[in-house]
Amino acid sequence: MGMNLTHIHEPAAPCKFDVSPHHGALSVPDLEASIAWYRKHFGFAVEIRFEMPEAGLTGAFIRSGAMRIELFELAGAKPMPAERASVPDDLATHGMKHFAMQVQDAEPVYEYCHEQGFEIALPLMRVGGTTAFYIRDNSGILIEFCEPFAEVGCKETQSGGVRPAIQKGVGA
Repeated sequence: MGMNLTHIHEPAAPCKFDVSPHHGALSVPDLEASIAWYRKHFGFAVEIRFEMPEAGLTGAFIRSGAMRIELFELAGAKPMPAERASVPDDLATHGMKHFAMQVQDAEPVYEYCHEQGFEIALPLMRVGGTTAFYIRDNSGILIEFCEPFAEVGCKETQSGGVRPAIQKGVGA
């Protein structure tokens, strides 16, 4: 599965306040197993534990560097629908599809994931001068590992702005 990237460099729209990422939340069937999985494989540590007894929910915020994930387990929650197991089928349904963790070099991370026996949802792809791949965690949730976006093929326009070329993605 390939992808085309076009670097736009659009100026930010005016906003009355600053925003930055805080966390993404994942519903998991076994909170303790997920905490252990993220700790063992990617160095996450528990930052906060919480409960919502009236909802039958227990959870934790885990963190590795600037990346924070909320994991929660809800009593009686339904399993992930079967159509979510196929990336192309899942793309045909609205909603959040994955979260991404940036790494400086995706290839050794890919090799680690392969050696650990993780489900590789999409293999290494070279996209617009960067490399990415997707795995599923212990709960079947899709995770992308990607390198920083590369500034490739950029040319200055007559107006002085930057207009990068479209880069073709090729599956590896």
